[in-house]
Amino acid sequence: MVLLLATATGLIVANLYYAQPLVGPISRATGLSAGAAGLIVTLTQIGYCLGMVFIVPLGDLMENRRLIVTCLGATSAALMVAASTSNAGLFLAAALCIGLGSVAAQVVVPFASHLAPPHTRGQTVGKVVSGLLMGIMLARPVSSLVTDALNWHAIFVLSSIGTALLAVLLHYKLPKRQPVSAMRYGALLASLWKLLKATPILRRRAAYQACMFGAFSLFWTTVPLVLSTPYFNLSQTGIAIFALAGVAGAIASPYAGRRADHGKSRSTTGMALAAAVIAFGTPLLLHGGRVFDLALLVAASIVLDAGVSASLVTGQRAIFALGEEVRSRLNGLYMAIFFCGGAIGSSLGAWMYAHHGWHGVLLTGLAFPLIASLVYATEFIGKE
Repeated sequence: MVLLLATATGLIVANLYYAQPLVGPISRATGLSAGAAGLIVTLTQIGYCLGMVFIVPLGDLMENRRLIVTCLGATSAALMVAASTSNAGLFLAAALCIGLGSVAAQVVVPFASHLAPPHTRGQTVGKVVSGLLMGIMLARPVSSLVTDALNWHAIFVLSSIGTALLAVLLHYKLPKRQPVSAMRYGALLASLWKLLKATPILRRRAAYQACMFGAFSLFWTTVPLVLSTPYFNLSQTGIAIFALAGVAGAIASPYAGRRADHGKSRSTTGMALAAAVIAFGTPLLLHGGRVFDLALLVAASIVLDAGVSASLVTGQRAIFALGEEVRSRLNGLYMAIFFCGGAIGSSLGAWMYAHHGWHGVLLTGLAFPLIASLVYATEFIGKE
C-alpha cells in the first residue's frame, strides 16, 4: 500500500512539471507570444494553489477515495485536451485544470498518514513524500526525453492515459475513508484562517518549507540555463541526465521520517537547512575547471534535494500529529504556503539570472535557507 501511494503521488505531481521544459515548442504550436509563454507554467501553478485551498480541505469532509478518483479523472481529461489542442486559450485553460486536479496528491499524503500507526507515521509519510519528490524531479527530464524521441504532444497523451489507469487502480485498491464531520463546505473554508492563526507549529513549518522550496525552485529553474551555456555546453539530453542525478536526494525522506518518529525533528530541521546553505555556498566559494564545476553542481543538486525532502517530511510529520479531523486542511495550508515560496523562487531566479548571472542566482538561493535559519533560531528561545 505504501509503495502504491508513493508511486501515485509521484505520477500525479509530475503532471505539474511536464510543460516546464516544453514552453518553447508549446508556445510556437499554440501561437502564444514570447511574453505570454510563461503562462503555460504559471497557470498550472495557480491551479495547484487554488486546489490546495478549495479542494484539499474536502479531505476532512468527503469520502477520500472518491475525492482522489474524481480529481484524477478531471486531470486525465485536462491532459488530453492539452495534448490535442492548438488553441492558446484552450491550452491555458487545460493547464489551469491540470493544476487543480493534481492536488489529488495532497489528498493521498494525509490518507497515508491516516492508514499508518502513530509510531511509524513519520516513516510512512517519508516514503510517500519521497515518491512525490521523485515525481517532481523526474518529470522534467522524462518530458524532455519523450519530446526528443516523439513530440511534445506525446508526454501529455501518455500522462493522460497513465492518470486514467491510476484512477481505476486506486478505486479498486484504496480502502474507503469517510471523515466524521458535520461541517458544511463554507464553514470548512472559513476555518482555514482560524487554523492558521491558532496553529503556530503550522506557521513555523510552512515558513521553513516556503524558504526551502523557494531555493529548490530557483535552482532548478536556472541551472538548465547555466548548463546550456558554452562553458558547460550540455545538450537537452545532457541536462535531463543532470536532473536525474538530483533524484538521489529523495532518499533523505524516509531517513528524516524515522528521525522525526524518534523525536528528533528539531535537529533534522537544522541538518536540512544546513544542507541548503552548503548547496548554494560551496559553488560560490570553490571554482575549478569545467569538469570540477559540473561535478560540484551535481553534488549541490543532490545535497539541496536531500535538504528539501528532509524538511518537507519533518514538517508534514509535525502537522499530521495535530489531529485527524483537521489533517487535510492543515496539509492544504502547508502545501499552499510553501508552493507560494516556490513560485517566488522561480520568478526571482529567472530575473536574477537575466540581470546578475549565475553568481547572483547563487547569492539569492543562499538567502532563502539563511532566512529560514533565522526563524529556526527562535525555536531555541522557547518551545513550540
